[in-house]
Amino acid sequence: MKSIYLTEAHSIFRNSVRQFMDKEVAPFADAWERDCRIPKEIWAHMGKLGFLGISFPEEFGGTGADIFYSLIFLEELARSQMGGFAAAVGVQQFVATGAIFNQGTSALKERYLVPSIAGTKVGAICISEPNTGSDVAAIQTTAVREGESWVINGAKTWVTNGVYADFYVIACKTDREAGAGGISLILADAKTSGITSNKLRKMGWHSSDTAELSLENLRVPASNLIGQHGQGFYYIMQTFVMERLTVAASSVGCSFVALEKTLAYMETRQAFGKPINRFQALRHRIADLATELEAARQLVYHAAWLHGQGEQAVKESSMAKLLTTELSNRVMAECLQFYGGFGYVEEYPMARFYRDARVSTIVAGTSEIMREIIAKVVIDKMEFPKIPSALESESATVAEPVTGTETESEIVASSLADLMRSLAKRHRPERTEGWKGLFHFKFKDSANPMWTVLIDSNRCQVSEGLSGTPDCIVTTSEAVYLAIEQGRQNAEMAVLTRKLKISNMGAMMKFSKAFKRVTT
Repeated sequence: MKSIYLTEAHSIFRNSVRQFMDKEVAPFADAWERDCRIPKEIWAHMGKLGFLGISFPEEFGGTGADIFYSLIFLEELARSQMGGFAAAVGVQQFVATGAIFNQGTSALKERYLVPSIAGTKVGAICISEPNTGSDVAAIQTTAVREGESWVINGAKTWVTNGVYADFYVIACKTDREAGAGGISLILADAKTSGITSNKLRKMGWHSSDTAELSLENLRVPASNLIGQHGQGFYYIMQTFVMERLTVAASSVGCSFVALEKTLAYMETRQAFGKPINRFQALRHRIADLATELEAARQLVYHAAWLHGQGEQAVKESSMAKLLTTELSNRVMAECLQFYGGFGYVEEYPMARFYRDARVSTIVAGTSEIMREIIAKVVIDKMEFPKIPSALESESATVAEPVTGTETESEIVASSLADLMRSLAKRHRPERTEGWKGLFHFKFKDSANPMWTVLIDSNRCQVSEGLSGTPDCIVTTSEAVYLAIEQGRQNAEMAVLTRKLKISNMGAMMKFSKAFKRVTT
């Protein structure tokens, strides 16, 4: 297909993936579905062809290709004719390994990421629990530091690749009192004593092994912590945009394959002396589905383009996931109807397509959660901050990270009043030349709860109380704001967990760059 996003090289890649799926995977779909297992050999085969490292740099064995190669790969996975296969591969490449690449140490990357790209190890990510699904912050699985080990106890469920995985990325509470800020990600080898897996019997996705895990005194090395202690919730948020794009692209691919097979069937199926694709009632329904599918695909591509440009495409990826999965369920229902009775029997692929599509509106955030996220952006005007890369400072504020002593202030601000009054002295006028902004700060649980900060080109004025019409309103607690300014709290995490509310993220980004940091 011609597209402003795709080149001839993308088309060549699509053809190579399609040929692989048609020759090496689809012929075995019935057997793999019956066995409820994907053979290890196919992972290694995909690894050798470079299919499992599309988005990773060459230094780890990947190809470093742009995001549209990933979308094409996800769409073409549907040629396997197994939703479970597409899900397992999608989790392996785009979800389970994401945090390892972004925040893992060199040793963890060498031990887990490199073999994942080669297809010699399969990974799983363990977030959901029996009593917590979409509410990630409410997980109960704990990890307690004992010497040079973490000891993990708890339970996880809905773990894709959970039975036959070689390693798990486990979301744990390492600080029970810190809410979302107390979650960490820890790696565990699947064969470690203390892990028990139980395969779940599902309505669809039969080839994919989905498990519930029991973690009892699971002891793993302290070095298996991914990134920083207490930043797990934040790292999980990093993966959500790509996870939703993964499901959206897979849903588009499955829908197009189902429609393609339905059209082939309708061309040969005779009724009243002619192929059923000649009946207007059916033709117009096909036309509607094809139109909506193309529109949905373009939304996915647009969201992916934004993500590839470094934008935090939370709204667009949520819209894409909502639209494509809801549409996929409708496409499968319509296509099964076009097959008539044959669509209801296992000898034709439509029965499997129909079953496999149903879970798409549940995984990676339910449709209801997607609608609430979209509503927060559209109605509440909520803005999501950009997620910093693995190279950026853990203690960066909403602004870009600042390093080096030449940017630090000599002022030590131990109280909120000290901190606010120090703004005038910490102001960097060269960064605000020609810019004007009025900010209101509202602090809960503070003896000095209201402050106004005016930046007028090379002048900064701070006053207690609220005055004027603000360009931005910042609402938080005194403790949280002090922790952010002193480098003890990650600002993006505070925004995501709603501990810090900012009415105009663009203005706040500029504000944050305008001041030297305090000395802690």
